[in-house]
Amino acid sequence: MSDPTRPPAPKIIAVTNQKGGVGKTTTTINLGAALAELGYKVLLVDLDPQGNASTGLGIGPEHRKYTTYDLLLDEVPLSKVVLTTDVERLLIAPATTDLSSADIELVSNEKRSFLLHDALRQIEIDAFKLDFILIDCPPSLNLLTVNAMVAADTVLVPLQSEFFALEGLSQLMLSVREVRQTANPKLRIEGIVLTMYDKRNNLSRMVEQDARDNLGDLVFNTVIPRNVRVSEAPSFALPVLEYDTASLGAKAYRELAKELASRGAAVKK
Repeated sequence: MSDPTRPPAPKIIAVTNQKGGVGKTTTTINLGAALAELGYKVLLVDLDPQGNASTGLGIGPEHRKYTTYDLLLDEVPLSKVVLTTDVERLLIAPATTDLSSADIELVSNEKRSFLLHDALRQIEIDAFKLDFILIDCPPSLNLLTVNAMVAADTVLVPLQSEFFALEGLSQLMLSVREVRQTANPKLRIEGIVLTMYDKRNNLSRMVEQDARDNLGDLVFNTVIPRNVRVSEAPSFALPVLEYDTASLGAKAYRELAKELASRGAAVKK
């Protein structure tokens, strides 16, 4: 039962696809930056042991004193884990390779699937005045991903515009259904976003048509183009919106943020 004395809870979105290289972390970073640009307060939770979301937002390993590993395994308060970034209104709970052992360490914990759920509902989270929490999941359906799904309100799936894209999606959908049946009955699919899309390529258009035919309104109208600026931005530790604000990639992520916000909340600007 919700506490009427507390402010509205932020919307929690798990960004996940068990297939690597689909633009998952890139989408998390740039969607977060685009939502922040719209005036929303956003926390990005890096749950990938590679820590690429942390690096991509300029948080070097030397600044990651406390991480999502500490949040989950050692119950370190969220206030000690969360860091500011150079993007206004965008915060991050960083990750390091320590997370790679979390699956083994979580197995013996009877609350193993609910640790992130509980951590993101600490009363001290109210002080951050968040509108959205985006969770960057590892590229596998492991206990960390289950934690993200149990904690989340919705799941957003980046889907690369390639031949085998839809094959792995069915397994992910089954995992979402299982989590809904066993641990988080309110979990739903936020949507599927097509990434690395090349409109000149027949295959990209075929994958898009196939996705829309099979998944209908679950597929976002916005598609993320294959864009060199999007690929370059992480090496400068910047979202593409700041690296090249006028690029096609930046424009696409702004449109995605507006489309996402319009599904569940009014755009603030």
